[in-house]
Amino acid sequence: MVFQVVEVDGCRVPEWAQIGDEDWVPAFTAAMEGQRRALERVAVSRPATIELIREWERSGVELSAVCAAFGTAREADTNERRDEIEALIAPQLARHADAIVLDRRLYDRLAELQARVDAGEVAADEQDAWWLSEKLREFRRGGVTLGPSDQARLKALNEQLAACQSEFAAALVKARAAAGVHMTDAAQLAGLDEAQMAAARGAAQARGLDGWVIELVNTTRQPILADLDDRDTRRRVFEASVKRGQSGPSDVRETILAIARLRDEKARLLGFAHYAAYVADDGCAKTTDAVMALLEKAAAAAVANARAEAARLQDHLNRLIPGATLEAWDWAWVAEKVRKADYDVAEKALAPYLRFETVLEQGVFEAANRLYGLTFTRRDDIAGYTHECRTYAVHEADGALLGLVQVDPYARPSKQGGAWMTPLTQQSTLTGDRPVVTNNCNLTRPAPGEPSVTTWDQVTTLFHEFGHDLHGLLADVRYPSVSGTRVPPDFVEFPSQVNEMWAWEPSVIASFARHRDTGEPMPDALVGKLLASRHFGEGFDSLELFAAMLLDQAWHQASADELPDSADGIDAFEQAALARFGVDFPLVPPRYRSCYFSHIWGGGHYAAGYYDYLWAEVLDADTVAWFAENGGLTRANGDTFRRDVLSVGGSRDVMAAYRRFRGADPDPVHVFARRGLIPAA
Repeated sequence: MVFQVVEVDGCRVPEWAQIGDEDWVPAFTAAMEGQRRALERVAVSRPATIELIREWERSGVELSAVCAAFGTAREADTNERRDEIEALIAPQLARHADAIVLDRRLYDRLAELQARVDAGEVAADEQDAWWLSEKLREFRRGGVTLGPSDQARLKALNEQLAACQSEFAAALVKARAAAGVHMTDAAQLAGLDEAQMAAARGAAQARGLDGWVIELVNTTRQPILADLDDRDTRRRVFEASVKRGQSGPSDVRETILAIARLRDEKARLLGFAHYAAYVADDGCAKTTDAVMALLEKAAAAAVANARAEAARLQDHLNRLIPGATLEAWDWAWVAEKVRKADYDVAEKALAPYLRFETVLEQGVFEAANRLYGLTFTRRDDIAGYTHECRTYAVHEADGALLGLVQVDPYARPSKQGGAWMTPLTQQSTLTGDRPVVTNNCNLTRPAPGEPSVTTWDQVTTLFHEFGHDLHGLLADVRYPSVSGTRVPPDFVEFPSQVNEMWAWEPSVIASFARHRDTGEPMPDALVGKLLASRHFGEGFDSLELFAAMLLDQAWHQASADELPDSADGIDAFEQAALARFGVDFPLVPPRYRSCYFSHIWGGGHYAAGYYDYLWAEVLDADTVAWFAENGGLTRANGDTFRRDVLSVGGSRDVMAAYRRFRGADPDPVHVFARRGLIPAA
C-alpha cells in the first residue's frame, strides 16, 4: 500500500481509520524500497552538489513517517499481530540502515561534497555544513571504514539486537499486565478513594475476575502505595513491581544478557572500550569519564539525603506502628503522612483541583500561549491513533497554523507504561511539512460519568512531555532528519525539563487548579503549601534516579566476561553494581531494576544514556536561573528561548546554540542546589 495520510493545511497526519494491521508490512516494504532507489541515484550522480543533501533528505521522509506511525500505534495499543510485525520488521529495518551506512559509494559521495565545500567550489550555509559533517561522522560510527568480514559481523549484530530489543519490549508489556495484584477483600484496599476503587474494579472486570486488581505503572515506585493503609497489601504491590520480568512466559533475563553481549561486541568492533563509550561519544558528554564524574558526585550526596529522610520516616512509623521497621513498601505511605504533617497538604487534597482537561487546556496550553503566543483548538474531525485520542490544532499568535498535537491520556493493558512524545511528521522547510506530534500519558481512566483527575506528579509529567511537543512544534529548520527532538541524546530531555517549571508558576496554577465540580480555584493557602512542599522527598527522588543511571552504566561498561554467566546471575550483578557505586540502599531501589528497564533494553534509545536526564537537567536548571534573572514567564523570554534553542533542533551544534542563548556554558551549581545536594544560595 501507499502509506495513507490526510493533509490538513499542510499537516500530514496518518489516516488512522484507513490503516489496518495488514497494511503495515507493505508500507514498510514500499518505504524502504523507495529510499533505496533514491539513494542509488545519489550514489551514482555527478558532480556532488548541495542538491545531494536535498535528495538524501527527501528519500527518508516516507520511511520516517511509517516508522513513527507504527511505533505510535503499537506503543499506545499493541496486540499480538502488532508484536509479530515489530518482530518481523525490526531486523529488516536494521538491515536497511546498515545497507545505507555501510555503502562506501555513498560515503565517498559525501566526502567528495565535503572536499568541494572546503575548496570553495560549492557554497554551503550553516545548516548544510553541519548536516554534511554530522552525516560523515555517522557513517564512520556506523562502520563504513571496517573491512568486509567486520562489516558482515556488524550487520549480523545489528539485526540480532533489533530482534532482541523487540522481544524485550513485547514481553515487558505482558509482564506489567500479568503483575497486577488481585484482591477479593475490600479491607485490603483500605485508604483508597472511590475513584481508585472503581479503577481497580474495572481492571479486574477487564480480566474477567471478581474483586479488584491494582495495575502497575512502569517504574519501581508505585504511586498507589502512598494511599494503601494495609501493610501486607503494600508489600504485595511492591514485590509484584520489583519481580516483573523474572519468571514465566514474560521472563526477560536471557534477552537482557543477549542484548548486553551483542552491544559489547558491537562497541569493540567499532573501536570503543565498551558500549557506554560508544554512546557518550555521540552526545554532548563525549566521554564516560565526564558522565561518571557528574553521576558519582550527585549520587554520593543523594545517598546522604535519602538516609536522613529514612531516619525521619522511621521515627514517624514508630509512632504509627510501634516497633515496626521501615521497609521499601512503607516509604511512600509514611512519607505522605509526614508531608501532610509538615505542610498540611496531601495528594487527596490536591486531586479535586487537578481535572485532566483543565490542567491540559488551562495550564499546559496557557503557559505555551503566554510564552510563545500559541493557541490550541480541539479538532474532533481529525482522527487519532486510539478512540480516546484527541487532536488539537496549534496556531501562531497571528492565526497561522503551526501544527497539530494528538493527546492519548489513559492507561490500558495494551499500552506501554510511562509517558512519551513521538513526532509523527517532522517540520521541514525543504518538504514544506508542518509538525504533527503526540502526547501519551498513563492516567487512570475515570469511572463512567466521572471527571478524570490527576496526581501532582502527573501534572508535572504532562508539562514535561509537552516540552518535547514544543521542541517539535516550534522547530524551524530545513532538513527533517535534524528537526525538533532529533538532537544529541543527552540534549533531548533539556527542553522538556525546562517546561516543567511552569507547573509550579503560581499564576499558571491559578489558571488550571480549579475544583472539578465547582470550578473554584485552589485556595491560596493550599497553593502555598504545595509550593512549600516542592522539594520534599528530594533525597528519595534523586537517589532512585541516579541509581538507575548508574545501573545502566554498569551494564554497558561491562565487558562480555564481566557480564553474568546466566539469567540467575542478574540479581547479583545488579546488587554488586549498586554496591560498587555506593547506592545500594534497599529502602530506595533504582527507579528501574534491570528486568523492567525499558529505556535501555526495549528500543535502545537510552541504552547507556539514561544519564541523559541528569545531563539535560544541568542545562535545564541553568535555564531556569536565566528565566528568573530575566523576569520569568514573559513573551519576550519565550521568544528568545524559542529562537535560540527550540527552533534550532539538531541543525547545528546544540551546545554552541546553548552558549548563544545563555552567553556561557551551563553552570552545574544550579542543579545541585535544586536537588539539595549543596546548600541553596
